[in-house]
Amino acid sequence: MIGVAPPPGAARLRALLAPWDGLAGREDACEESTAGTFAHRGHPIRIPRYRFVGPAAGHDLIRLGLFAGVHGNEPAGCLALAQFAAGVSAEPQRAVGYELLFYPACNPVGLEAATRENGQGKDLNREFWRGSPEPEIAILEAELQTQRFDGIITLHTDDTSEGLYGYAHGRLLNEALLKPALAAAARVIPRDGRAQIDGFAARESVIRDCFPGVLAAPPDRRPRPFDLIFETPGHAALDLQARAAAAALDTILAEYRGFIAYGQDL
Repeated sequence: MIGVAPPPGAARLRALLAPWDGLAGREDACEESTAGTFAHRGHPIRIPRYRFVGPAAGHDLIRLGLFAGVHGNEPAGCLALAQFAAGVSAEPQRAVGYELLFYPACNPVGLEAATRENGQGKDLNREFWRGSPEPEIAILEAELQTQRFDGIITLHTDDTSEGLYGYAHGRLLNEALLKPALAAAARVIPRDGRAQIDGFAARESVIRDCFPGVLAAPPDRRPRPFDLIFETPGHAALDLQARAAAAALDTILAEYRGFIAYGQDL
């Protein structure tokens, strides 16, 4: 059930993915597949992928990658993606012109154990594009290479934050998408208004810098997709974090659709 804290142990991951079972089983809803598998302590572990295609628009489909669960102790993002996917499945017009690929469990072993790190004790969000031997990184980097996303959105939770904030990676387009998304989500949870958040300078809840090794498009990818990290505060209830992040996703889709429409009129 979306918004309910998952039970401890192996059942935790099953509970987080349970909402997707119904979505993937519905006609014209989400299509389930596997991004990749790896072995952990002799058991096969899969990273699931779900795909939703919205109604056609007057342009090529915009392909977005939506990621959560990179840190296993942050279930809110997994729940938010499920909530958002349920919303667009019920109201496909919210995703007109989009192909959405959801990755709600990027760190399945960490999600099972409720640990930030993966099964090898690595923080996966410091390992991307650095020659990491971690199997989750190999799988996700392959997705980021081959899917050629037009936009990437990663959901995280920060247990040290005072409210919502996000990373714009120093790009104006990212900021232009992130600011209205934060405003929409702030109707559910207040924003973090501090001048320094997570060790970085911040303005209007937006951080322009970022840690190295975070989940992002391949460094040589041209043109660059938009790339956002959206953070919810860990002290907030899971259902509120999920609602806030889902509201942000809705807003990002609407705002980027506006950019595409504007570009066609130039």
